[in-house]
Amino acid sequence: MLSISNLSYFIGGRPLYENANLHIKPKDKIGLVGQNGTGKSTLLKIINGDFQPSSGEVQKAKDCTIGFLNQDLLSFQSDDSILNVALAAFKETLALQDEIDEVLKKMETDYSEEIINRLAFLQERFEANEGYTIKAKAEEVLEGIGFKSADLEKPLRTFSGGWRMRVMLAKLLLEKPSLLMLDEPTNHLDLPSIEWVENYMKNYDGAVIVVSHDQTFLDNCISSTVEVASNTLTLYSGNYSFYKEEKVERMEIQQNAFENQQQMIKQTEKFIERFRAKATKSNQVQSRIKALDRLDRVHEVVSDEVSVNFKFKFTKQSGRDVITLDNISKAYGDNVILKNTTARIERGDKIALIGANGKGKSTLLRIIDGSEKHISGRTEGYNVNKSFFAQHQLEALTLDNEIIQEMAQAGSAKSEMELRGVLGCFLFTNEEVFKKIKVLSGGEKSRVALAKTLISESNFLLLDEPTNHLDFQSVNILIQALQQYEGTFVTVSHDRHFIRGVANKIWYIENHEIKEYLGTYAEYEAWRENQVAVAPVVTATKAEKKEQQKPKVQVNNPEVQQAKKDLRKLEEELERVEKEVEKLEEKKLGLERKMADPELYSREEEAQEIQENYQGLQAKLMDSNEQWEDLVDKISNLQEVLS
Repeated sequence: MLSISNLSYFIGGRPLYENANLHIKPKDKIGLVGQNGTGKSTLLKIINGDFQPSSGEVQKAKDCTIGFLNQDLLSFQSDDSILNVALAAFKETLALQDEIDEVLKKMETDYSEEIINRLAFLQERFEANEGYTIKAKAEEVLEGIGFKSADLEKPLRTFSGGWRMRVMLAKLLLEKPSLLMLDEPTNHLDLPSIEWVENYMKNYDGAVIVVSHDQTFLDNCISSTVEVASNTLTLYSGNYSFYKEEKVERMEIQQNAFENQQQMIKQTEKFIERFRAKATKSNQVQSRIKALDRLDRVHEVVSDEVSVNFKFKFTKQSGRDVITLDNISKAYGDNVILKNTTARIERGDKIALIGANGKGKSTLLRIIDGSEKHISGRTEGYNVNKSFFAQHQLEALTLDNEIIQEMAQAGSAKSEMELRGVLGCFLFTNEEVFKKIKVLSGGEKSRVALAKTLISESNFLLLDEPTNHLDFQSVNILIQALQQYEGTFVTVSHDRHFIRGVANKIWYIENHEIKEYLGTYAEYEAWRENQVAVAPVVTATKAEKKEQQKPKVQVNNPEVQQAKKDLRKLEEELERVEKEVEKLEEKKLGLERKMADPELYSREEEAQEIQENYQGLQAKLMDSNEQWEDLVDKISNLQEVLS
């Protein structure tokens, strides 16, 4: 259907592609992957004809039509309703409808056989094009990607760039081109919409090339992966997970071949050096020199996998309760977001807040932060030091600052070497740390802002869509960083790979209330699938429901009464231990301040005494923390029995 042959493309003197080849067959579902800056979006523009290759050619079949969703469409404006914009996908059918309307108008005065035959012909074609269903199809697609029925007649101009991009996606899906090219389609979609598009793509009749940093989306949509790296295109016959496994195997083979070749080269060079001046060996020496010149060199493998080790420092650890929300309500006019809802964030919680756009996730995040006005019922815990990351913070970076300067202003008191170490984890190495913020891409700015958030020494993080603009490598770095983070965080994200990697609790808003699932996202998905499967089963009678709702244990049972008493005692003991831990931590901090004074070590006896006290304090703190964990386990077990 489409063939790329010996493609080369240069930007200035730098090659993006050199003699690259790719063949796209009908119904291929291809994921285009690679690091930022390797030329993925450029390749789509070359295929679309927006850019001309430096050499080579792109050939397509005569009947091949191309639909291209790219970020440039964010600026598209129209006074038409979004339904009409989407319906523009059916150009031929709409033209037939206009002609039918004209003929019907003529028939008010003209009853000739010719015009009647013309009407019959047009109506037959209109019906063959399924003209009577196009509105229903457009509504189905628009609602599938997140629009409400009431929105469909609103002008496109009244929507934000992200929502306008959804309309353009709907229009492309309705056009059904032979080759559908999607550049970061999930950037502007919420989780339910992403899942809807996945299901649509699985049954799409044409070929698809998609550029995306959403690993789960790629796994669910594509059947082959093309990697853009080293100025060429490499095909892997499977989805993204297959690509990762297969790439490891190929890299091992390549590395072994490289090492074997290097060994052979060394032996040949030794032979040449040893016998270069010996006349009897001159022919053999010349033969080996020519062989080395002709040798097709195997390149050493350079892995793009990064393993990072973050050292997070908290000046103070928060108390057990970080944030408590008690009967919180929030509405914007008639739009009710939350109503008398209650929730609790405890130290060590790693919460992913998920759900459709418009449900109030960002509002809830601001309520948790305390920045949402006119909210009562929010209580912040002891020693909570929070930091909020959101996309608008990218614009808050000082454009004339160098990256290293921007990091120094985060208030962490880290040395330049320490800041360089953190920036290295976020892929800024060597002289790159001196780049000005104003020359950075969106993804690079995101990495700087995230790095600033993570070194802020906060024990509570709020992260609003932190993976936006990040490539695979950067997302995996962020996952590793948050896995090593010992504090508490709440993140809003639609990236399922990211959520699976970091969350131990799932929050979602339903019926204006905060709902909580105590488990990982993988467990939540399994639970949700089970709920969907069970829902249609025969409903219980009122008597059966009443029976099902009976408590597991009778309230007057002596064992239950004893369990309640034990629970109260354990909770009192837990409160005592928490206070003890806080006192020990304060003492520890005081000793650490003394130990940081260089003059202390000129007083040997005092220094030794403080060292011994510090070691003893650490041992007590470890015992108290173990006691706290043991009490929490016992309380949880009793609460489960009594529930």
